[in-house]
Amino acid sequence: MARTFTAAVHQEDDWYVARCLEIEVASQGETVDEALTNLREAVEAYLEEVENPEIETTPLVTSFQAGRAA
Repeated sequence: MARTFTAAVHQEDDWYVARCLEIEVASQGETVDEALTNLREAVEAYLEEVENPEIETTPLVTSFQAGRAA
């Protein structure tokens, strides 16, 4: 059964780091696409290895603005 997960991606130096928000799995790649592909593979491996994985509810992801801290 296929399931949709949510990824957060950020850049660290020359790498993109992708993190799954529903389970504690992360991966990286030299491009965003590579990081997401590697994350998909890591999540699939995790789900195959863990008998009863704890999968959190997909979080609400949004953005907001904040003023500069004094």
